[in-house]
Amino acid sequence: MLAWITNNIGTIIICAVLIAIVSAIIISMIKKKKQGKSLVCNCTNCKNCAMSGQCHKTK
Repeated sequence: MLAWITNNIGTIIICAVLIAIVSAIIISMIKKKKQGKSLVCNCTNCKNCAMSGQCHKTK
């Protein structure tokens, strides 16, 4: 088992980094959703956006 780990340490490290990045993205998306922010657009120019009526709910 130890020999397998030492032979594949590079792959293990890369996989751990990729898992951390994907987890951070998912956590960020969940936080934005809970705050009521849109996951579709960045709210810079909604009048030209095809989803302008869908991503921002009127209060």
